[in-house]
Amino acid sequence: MRELFGTDGIRGKANTYPITPEIALQVGKALAHIFGAQGRGSLKALIGKDTRLSGYMIETALTSGLVSMGMDVLELGPMPTPAIAHLTRSMGAACGIMITASHNPSDDNGIKIFGSDGFKLPDAVEEDIEQHVFGGEITSAHINSQMIGKAYRIDDARGRYIEFAKSSIRNRSIKGLKVVLDCANGAAYHVAPLIFRELGAEVIKVAAEPDGYNINHECGATYTKTVSELVRQHGAHVGISLDGDADRVIFCDSNGQVVNGDRIIGLCALDFKTKGRLAENSIVVTSMSNLGLHNAMKEAGIKTEITGVGDRYVIERMLEKGYNVGGEQSGHVIFMDYATTGDGIITALHVLKVMIERQKPLSELASFMEEFPQKLCNIDVREKIPLDQLPSIRNLIAEGEKILGNSGRIMVRYSGTENKIRILVEAQKEEDVEKWTTSIADAVKKELC
Repeated sequence: MRELFGTDGIRGKANTYPITPEIALQVGKALAHIFGAQGRGSLKALIGKDTRLSGYMIETALTSGLVSMGMDVLELGPMPTPAIAHLTRSMGAACGIMITASHNPSDDNGIKIFGSDGFKLPDAVEEDIEQHVFGGEITSAHINSQMIGKAYRIDDARGRYIEFAKSSIRNRSIKGLKVVLDCANGAAYHVAPLIFRELGAEVIKVAAEPDGYNINHECGATYTKTVSELVRQHGAHVGISLDGDADRVIFCDSNGQVVNGDRIIGLCALDFKTKGRLAENSIVVTSMSNLGLHNAMKEAGIKTEITGVGDRYVIERMLEKGYNVGGEQSGHVIFMDYATTGDGIITALHVLKVMIERQKPLSELASFMEEFPQKLCNIDVREKIPLDQLPSIRNLIAEGEKILGNSGRIMVRYSGTENKIRILVEAQKEEDVEKWTTSIADAVKKELC
């Protein structure tokens, strides 16, 4: 069992273990050691962050650890996670670090790390980092005063990413579209409006005034109510809701109806297939994706591969099999032809491009699938006791799965980044969804709350 790293880097409450300056300092030193820094100018690391106040604390500590071991640091300031992944590779850095807790509240923060190829670090490297962090003080005695690394503030990083994102659709004009853009008061608050406006869209921006505390607060990909209302109020063609670090996106159509990641993955896959661009005629999704997507893809002659929950597992399968479209229902969508991680802005650009090319509203493009009734319930827990040690919950899940058979499913798992348990029930009948969600939730509360 790893102590620091979860499914998406290191995450927790800011200034509380493990998101402390002491741990960040050691992580910085471990990274410089593992990547083989030999003194100033030998290697460089990129650091970006979202808009949380605690980002300054973590950035300073990471930088201190890195430079003490002889690694230079390029500080990019507030930037989307996918921008850090791209710039790590394009700027020839040994690693890229993003300080963010994604869609979590402002009290949280985290550290995501990318290798020189722009992909998240393999499990083995994360385990190596942990061993160095907990294995005792990492010595920097071999780095004399002339070898200590230097930190630089990079001013043109935003422009580099803006041009990269626009190039993913070959700078195709999206003039004529009116867009409500929710930046979640997060990492994309500056670059996202510029990108859509430079390509010709009329942009009504919201939640683009971060103050260090309001990231994801009643805004962003996990709270689409405001965008839905604004789309109807302004007669916009589409609403785009990014999360705090802009690696995921959820849409609203012109009627204000939510369009989630499953529908976006499916409509983009269909577009790619029509153009002969869908690699291996396949997509990759997680076990959380709706059965309706699986049925629609099967009818279209597209193979669907399933992984565990987490965009890193989707990406691993895509790399293994050579696929180029995949993602999660939550809005992480990966276009491997362009990006090495989920990119909410690039995903949105591709959706808008399809709308322009097909001359169809998002509501029509997203209507290719019939969604099974589905409910996701998140419950805070005291501790993450393995479910096979809780017979009352385990047996109830088994009973529900047997009764639903092939016409539904039940998934119960702990969050990889929070002290929560997630209950997903999907069935052909709404009453079955409610019945099993309520029963399992009650059992969980008795055992774990």
